[in-house]
Amino acid sequence: MNDGNEVLSQDPTALWGEIARLRATVARLERQVGELDRLAHHDPLVPLPNRRGFERQLAGLIARLERYGDASALLFIDVDGLKIVNDSFGHDAGDAALIHVAELLIGGVRQSDTVARFGGDEFAILLERVDLDQATETAARLTDRIAGTSFSYDGTAIPLSAAIGIAEIRAGDTPEAVLARADRAMYEQKAAA
Repeated sequence: MNDGNEVLSQDPTALWGEIARLRATVARLERQVGELDRLAHHDPLVPLPNRRGFERQLAGLIARLERYGDASALLFIDVDGLKIVNDSFGHDAGDAALIHVAELLIGGVRQSDTVARFGGDEFAILLERVDLDQATETAARLTDRIAGTSFSYDGTAIPLSAAIGIAEIRAGDTPEAVLARADRAMYEQKAAA
């Protein structure tokens, strides 16, 4: 009695057909894995990495910093008053404000920098090859950019502002340690305002 494998080994046409079927299956599975990776590492509202995707980028940056010694920094951004926007105008207005801020952040940094949305009203940016003075200048520029643009929803102007904390990234850092320093610095900025 012949099983299917014997038939395939004796029929080259059937073998090529099976190879084509397997290649198509592998290609479909690779697309699904890519989509799952995108869903796991990107924000559903704005075209940015999410916290998990950002932490992966941060870990890579720390490894490069340890190898090459380039100075780098992390900016942690909290959009002020988003709860009031949501409560006053609805969550669609809050989403529109987040999209607006994301566009401002993307447009306000270099293409080589990584902007991510952490969730809620928080964003983070990796600034590669910058010292603390340059990171401070970028943070000030982004703060002014957010506060200085007009955002309106359904014809109503809504003022936006943000607090930005800065943490230098050091050799031997962990992603968690850098994020904790940047988060503390952001809260210090909020308290000082």
